[in-house]
Amino acid sequence: MVFQKKIVLPGFSKGFHLITNYVTKELPKITGVAHVFIQHTSASLTINENADPSVRSDFETFFNRIVPEDINLYTHIEEGLDDMTSHIKSSLLGSSVSFPINNGKPQWGIWQGIYLCEHRNNSRNREIMITVYGE
Repeated sequence: MVFQKKIVLPGFSKGFHLITNYVTKELPKITGVAHVFIQHTSASLTINENADPSVRSDFETFFNRIVPEDINLYTHIEEGLDDMTSHIKSSLLGSSVSFPINNGKPQWGIWQGIYLCEHRNNSRNREIMITVYGE
């Protein structure tokens, strides 16, 4: 069986936001592999520690240090100072995550969750494709 659904996430502020519940409530009650893909080049997805909120701020601090918003560093700034920096951060983290599911429940570690990594300074809705292969 193949299941596929597009969901639209509300606009989130710049930063790292847990979206686990948005995704898991859409998973069908099958066993297989879930693949979640973001249809944007200025935001990304990752699976990481979901218990301590300081992880989110530490991620944001780290990525802002390695990819600073400095107008003298980039030529692709048509949509603002965060234009190229968003694309770079998205490339570093990736546009998709995959994980096993059993009867519609993720089979990951206790402290894991799915993050939307919003790299833009101004929020916007984000479209996510969920595809599940299984039986």
